[in-house]
Amino acid sequence: MLLYHGSYLEIKHPDILHSRKNVDFGRGFYTTPLLEQATKWCEKYKDKKLASVLSIYRFDETAYNTCKVLKFDTYSEQWLDFILQCRKGNDTSDYDVVMGGVANDRVFNTVELYYDGLIAKEEAIKRLRFEKPNYQIAFRTQHVIDEYLHFERSEPL
Repeated sequence: MLLYHGSYLEIKHPDILHSRKNVDFGRGFYTTPLLEQATKWCEKYKDKKLASVLSIYRFDETAYNTCKVLKFDTYSEQWLDFILQCRKGNDTSDYDVVMGGVANDRVFNTVELYYDGLIAKEEAIKRLRFEKPNYQIAFRTQHVIDEYLHFERSEPL
């Protein structure tokens, strides 16, 4: 499977050390199988007058046979709980790979309303059902990146 990562530089050797904490699926290297989504990720760098580089990887899906994977097929109560734990820095899970929807600006507004106690969980899930999810795959352990995620090339945008 081809995966994309949008950045301001080419990333031939992704590593966990340079990832941020308290994001959707916790510390990890984030990719997407959606070219359009990765291209949009690059736009924020263009806005800052930085380079925009799309790094392209081949993911060896045999990883699913040996890795601990969490996959969210839709925005759900479980997705919402996991996102909140990760964004608060309280994730203690040991997943190698987490896959699912992105908490983009529109989605995150709903998540914040729930987090702040302004809407109930049921209302948050109801609102999220109407959002078309983008898709991200977070590689959360270095050994999975090293063994199963192979850099193919990069393209300036």
